[in-house]
Amino acid sequence: MTEKKKPLIILTGPTAVGKTAASIGLAKAIGGEIISADSMQVYRHMDIGSAKILPEEMKGVKHYLIDVLNPEEEFNVAVFQKMAKDAMVEIYKRGRIPIVVGGTGFYIQALLYDIDFEKGEENTAYRKKLETYAKEHGAQALHDRLREADPKSADAIHANNVKRVIRALEYYHETGTKISEHNEAEREKDSPYQFAYFVLNDVRSRLYERIDRRVDLMVEQGLVDEVTALKTRGCTREMVSMQGLGYKEILDYLDGKNSLEEAVTILKRDTRHFAKRQLTWFRRERDVNWIQKEEFGYDEEKILQAMLAILKEKEITD
Repeated sequence: MTEKKKPLIILTGPTAVGKTAASIGLAKAIGGEIISADSMQVYRHMDIGSAKILPEEMKGVKHYLIDVLNPEEEFNVAVFQKMAKDAMVEIYKRGRIPIVVGGTGFYIQALLYDIDFEKGEENTAYRKKLETYAKEHGAQALHDRLREADPKSADAIHANNVKRVIRALEYYHETGTKISEHNEAEREKDSPYQFAYFVLNDVRSRLYERIDRRVDLMVEQGLVDEVTALKTRGCTREMVSMQGLGYKEILDYLDGKNSLEEAVTILKRDTRHFAKRQLTWFRRERDVNWIQKEEFGYDEEKILQAMLAILKEKEITD
């Protein structure tokens, strides 16, 4: 007899859609514990810009991967995958169900399908060469090189994400094959988990309104002071942590590149673009259950009941 797969629940969606409230309701209903799949909430001292869940919002639900790294430390998909797997071991041991909550689709995919990131040897000399090229010619020029080598990866990776662009070029250099092909093959694997994948969504106009309101609230709550403190601490825009939405825009203001009003306008625009990219990613994923909030009249209880019915159907809960 084959061993029954362990249960795993994903609750994702675009930024500002309301994942936090929905995830707490779900965790309470099924005895779940939450693993954050957010590339910024993992960092200490980065609370406002990451819209980090507050302790009182957790309502007693145990959370993992929040406030566990300093801003100077690097966080990437491979680090997330390892930390999330460790958290899952602990959650299963406690007889609970892990609920992965956050908007970083690549992280979720890596965990759900146990994607292998170990292939290809590190070539430090080649990496340094690419880093120098990016500094001398700019991120866009480096991205153009990736487009020549691996157009699919160039479509998937933003030019400003220099680290991922370099990794894709490195992979091509080391193996002679495209990292996009490797990732596609990995994605075709069956998940080792008995899972339900929920994407919470809303009509675009309401989502964009929520994004604009959230950015205004961040500024009111002291986003500028938060970024100033990080800058004083020695955090620079080269750090992975400082490349997050809300941090790089306010850094530009602090460095005199923009007025605060311009920085806020850019942040709202870039966050809307980010939400659009997130939705494009989720639409490409397999076995996804879309939860359109407007179809439930924005009633949190009705949304929860719809998710619970799917979990029962998939035999994840009784």
